[in-house]
Amino acid sequence: MQKKKSSIGWRNENKHPSLSEVFSSVSVPKQKGIWKKLFAFTGPGLLIAVGYMDPGNWATDIAGGAKFGYMLLSVIFISNFFAIILQHLALKLGIVCERDLAQACRDHYPPFISFSLWILCEISIAACDLAEIIGSVLALKLLFGIPITWGVLITAIDVLIILFFQYKGFRYIESVVAALIFTILICFSFEIISSKPEIFPILKGIVPNPEIIKNSRSFYISIGILGATVMPHNLYLHSSIIQTRDYPRTIEGKKMAIKYATIDSTLSLSLAFFINAAILIISAATFHKTGHTEISDIMDAHKLLTPILGSSLAGVFFALALLASGQNSTLTGTLAGQIVMEGFINIKLKPWIRRLITRLIAIVPAMIASIVYGEKGTTELLIISQIILSVQLSFAIIPLVNFTGDNEKMGSFVNGPILKISAWLITVIIVFLNLFLLYDTLLG
Repeated sequence: MQKKKSSIGWRNENKHPSLSEVFSSVSVPKQKGIWKKLFAFTGPGLLIAVGYMDPGNWATDIAGGAKFGYMLLSVIFISNFFAIILQHLALKLGIVCERDLAQACRDHYPPFISFSLWILCEISIAACDLAEIIGSVLALKLLFGIPITWGVLITAIDVLIILFFQYKGFRYIESVVAALIFTILICFSFEIISSKPEIFPILKGIVPNPEIIKNSRSFYISIGILGATVMPHNLYLHSSIIQTRDYPRTIEGKKMAIKYATIDSTLSLSLAFFINAAILIISAATFHKTGHTEISDIMDAHKLLTPILGSSLAGVFFALALLASGQNSTLTGTLAGQIVMEGFINIKLKPWIRRLITRLIAIVPAMIASIVYGEKGTTELLIISQIILSVQLSFAIIPLVNFTGDNEKMGSFVNGPILKISAWLITVIIVFLNLFLLYDTLLG
């Protein structure tokens, strides 16, 4: 028997707040101080930005810079713009409807469809976790010479670290993520200064070049960059963690929350743009400039950085940034897994059990690949994980754009005509490019 509707536009009643243990736990000042309110809403955007600088993005940025210099900077810029729009929709859904995207799917779609979406989402989270493991494992090998197989086992220990910060409070998690992002920024700032890139070609690269489409190779790499832009779990994550803020659940309170949350999200994604652009710029200024145009592997890039730049610290900072990136993604992946399981099927597991299950699913293939194929196997797994994420992306974007464009669900907060058209256009582009990339990878 169908449950009684509790709000307009939803099939089922939503009885449980998202991430109930930290729901509305971060205070927002009542006075009208802009900077204090902005500080109160700062945090969720940083957790989201992590998904745009995870190890899975490194290979395409390195390949693009090595092969085509600064030309594909425009693709990273456009990708970042798409991300800003979609993350704005995700936070708006969470604030207005007081549902995360997983809960919204459960309360809108029939049980069978909702269950299918949950399975697909769990697969994508496992794939994302696989990319995080590989990134951390490669970083451990580069920094300390730890064999790939042992590195895979060491990554299981981070379960305890994550649990410690989860119990301390949500602000602690945000602080750890901010510290790791700051570490990545320092590392890449050093790399950019050391590589001495050319300013005018960089500025020229931000402007879209028709050659990107004309050249089949540059178009293929561009699809890889654009197709892996929005991590599907980020949309579920953002729609949930924005509800950790204790803003008034009124029309005016929600308007205020959307305003400051969007500022937080946009600024944080701008940091992600800088880091992704930095990877491509460093690759262009070192590999492309010296004729190493076929570099696309993280390990190969690390080996060449030190001799080309003439600094032993170049490789160290590169590996340190990779380790910070992998660990950061682990934190957000843990939260996303909890949100998805609780949101879709309303099952609550203890965090350590949830994390252990997700990590084991990712560790097994990583361990097999490291034993049988070594570094090459882990690199290929990284590519496979990105393909899986590309497939899942459509099943996250389409419900999000549909819900936020629904008058009954959103009321006065419904997407305006320009935003609605833009959102669907972005959706069509991303879905088409992901399908094209999938087809070309499997059958091309």
